[in-house]
Amino acid sequence: MLFALGLPMIWPWLKTPMVVATSFGIAALGVSILIRSGQLSFGHAMFSCAAGYAVAFTARAMPELDSAVLILLGTVFGAVMGMVIGLFVVRYRAIFFGMLNLALSMVLFSILGKFYSLTGGTDGIRLARPTFFGVRMERDGFETTLLVVAVVLAVALAWGVQRYMMSIAGQALTAVKTNETRLEYVGLSANRALWIGYVISAALCGLSGAMFALMQGLVTPEMGYWVRSGEIVFISILGGVGHPVGAFLGALVFEFVKLYSAALFTGAWQMVLGFVLIGLVFFVPTGLSGLLFRKEPK
Repeated sequence: MLFALGLPMIWPWLKTPMVVATSFGIAALGVSILIRSGQLSFGHAMFSCAAGYAVAFTARAMPELDSAVLILLGTVFGAVMGMVIGLFVVRYRAIFFGMLNLALSMVLFSILGKFYSLTGGTDGIRLARPTFFGVRMERDGFETTLLVVAVVLAVALAWGVQRYMMSIAGQALTAVKTNETRLEYVGLSANRALWIGYVISAALCGLSGAMFALMQGLVTPEMGYWVRSGEIVFISILGGVGHPVGAFLGALVFEFVKLYSAALFTGAWQMVLGFVLIGLVFFVPTGLSGLLFRKEPK
């Protein structure tokens, strides 16, 4: 935590990539919950995108609203959206689960791109910088405050998700992957366990989208494109799903590899990331968190 806050204070240009990486990490944390259940979503960026637009519309209608309220709004919007979509998505498993989420995200992407008069089309919607905790700030102060809030939330959410995965609900979610039939035999609903996990993951993606929108000052349909969903999955695998910290490790590595490879190898940063993932699959299959949290053999 001190590392994440200290470096941007020494090199101010790091504030933006650190906030972006943290917001991606929160979304990846949500996706990693579903991966723990054996289900992979290729469309979870739709919750980040929808929450971002909810923040943009609300901020435009009520410019006096504080950033903290807008972040909460985005989180709640993602959760409610997850509740509704999850009611029928959790009935499916494996490739059908992933493709259904992908299809829904592409529907949202198309709608946002077509209704130009309402959504601004591919140009998106710009956000005026709101107050933060009742204080009107310049860009530098706003970014610093957002970074502090993002890091504090990241620590709290990592702890909360770890507690959730150790709870009965979390163990039931893991059992969806390992032995769904036995889970039903002991009187627990696999669909309900997956639905709870789905709602939590959607809420985290909503929080991520709200923070990203405030940081960028702009929301576009690209936030919900399938490529963004793929990046979130990539980050989850890169960091490893065995520990919540992995989502943030993966996000930091992803963002900075992307940043430097785009500068050094213009137009080829995707290839660099691809080689990184291939290397991890072969040499560190448990992800970056697997290097830090190794289980000692009994």
